[in-house]
Amino acid sequence: MIRVLLADDQSLVRAGFGALLDAQPDIEVAGEAADGEEALRRVRELRPDVVLMDIRMPRLDGLAATRRITSAADLAEVKVVMLTTFELDEYVFEAIRAGASGFLVKDTEPDELLRAVRAVVAGDALLSPGVTRRLIAEFAARSKEPAAADALSRLTEREREVMTLVGIGLSNEEIARRLVVSPLTAKTHVSRTMVKLGARDRAQLVVLAYESGLVRPGWLG
Repeated sequence: MIRVLLADDQSLVRAGFGALLDAQPDIEVAGEAADGEEALRRVRELRPDVVLMDIRMPRLDGLAATRRITSAADLAEVKVVMLTTFELDEYVFEAIRAGASGFLVKDTEPDELLRAVRAVVAGDALLSPGVTRRLIAEFAARSKEPAAADALSRLTEREREVMTLVGIGLSNEEIARRLVVSPLTAKTHVSRTMVKLGARDRAQLVVLAYESGLVRPGWLG
């Protein structure tokens, strides 16, 4: 059973998402929170698999709450998906850099919401609609953070190739076909690359691919 925490200051949003999630045989709403401080308390208390976290909330915003969750070693298994009203929101990129596994706009289709929850639990980042990759590309290009090029020296040539393919949004199966290897081998390369770079999940690996210059905005095919 996938356990979800809903963190949003709008009760109607929580009610709508909650009804949809609770109707699924493999998902349950473990709890709710109306602000970032409450979300942190509830995460520590309930240890959900996924937090659907609104960006703009009172007391403590979703970005700050996400940073605290993803930086806590004892919460490493908790995945955060950001909820936003606007697709191109600079805070979404900051949240992904901080460890969120992706984002959803609040008016997303029900099937997409369910797919997203299941995807992050399976270890996949929400990079598949191209808008997420475009957002990462746009804000990574503007980033004033130091480039992560030095970190790439830890990677083998094949791992750099795999990281590039992850950066342009390919799945493990697509990477396997591109490199003519098995999906398990592709997954192993991705996992080793994440470990070497200290990336929490694929979303952070994509951010690093852009920030290091390994992938450039526009390479979204």
